[in-house]
Amino acid sequence: MSVQEIDLRRLVIKAFHMNEVEMGDQSSVGYNGVMTVSKELIPSLLEKYETIDSIDIQIIKPGEHDRWTNTIMDIIPISAKVLGKCGEGITHTLTGVYVMLTGVDTEGKQTHEFGSSEGQLNEQLVLGRAGTPGEDDYIISFDITFKKDMGQERHGCLEAHQACDDFIQVYRELMKKFDGNKATERHEYHDIARPGQKKVLIIRQVAGQGAMYDTYLFPDEPSGAHGGRSIIEMNNMPVFLTPNEYRDGAIRSMQ
Repeated sequence: MSVQEIDLRRLVIKAFHMNEVEMGDQSSVGYNGVMTVSKELIPSLLEKYETIDSIDIQIIKPGEHDRWTNTIMDIIPISAKVLGKCGEGITHTLTGVYVMLTGVDTEGKQTHEFGSSEGQLNEQLVLGRAGTPGEDDYIISFDITFKKDMGQERHGCLEAHQACDDFIQVYRELMKKFDGNKATERHEYHDIARPGQKKVLIIRQVAGQGAMYDTYLFPDEPSGAHGGRSIIEMNNMPVFLTPNEYRDGAIRSMQ
């Protein structure tokens, strides 16, 4: 690094690849590349969140995308903050698997405002794009059935994201105990200031206009839902993020 450069912060992301995801009686994830998904948390989630009528969790294996899906509310990576705050320190993340949050109510009304995405998954989800699973990735389907009309209310949509976040948190707590030396991949990023050089600002427009069109910033965990601040409640004012904060999951779409 030259004397003209100032290293402001350092972020290390350690990835652990999952080769197999299967259903089981207890949630687990390990260095052997095997992840077990359990439905054991569902009763407590239904008791906690009043707008949700039922939850179904299924595993979609690679190549099994020719199947029905309710409206896709989000595709969520599984990442955990191990050391430091958002944008610096150490983050552990899983590769080879994503969580897909979907929603419908007991009357069959899809969770959407301007357009729904229910239908055949292979027609509604484009694989291999930024923010979507690859063709060889597993998808954990977290399918919410809301009580009547609750999927059209901001409170209901928020509870769906929070319930899914609670489910993911079980794995985050396990991932925080991982030995970083056993990671499949290691990526190191630095926020560098270069005094006297040109300043580059990238503008990203995010949603902030309704029940399913909200954006949360700086959640408690990378790409999480709990603890985030709503861009609507901040009156849609501009917010400055560092490159590493963006990389570390500081933005969570609540659509």
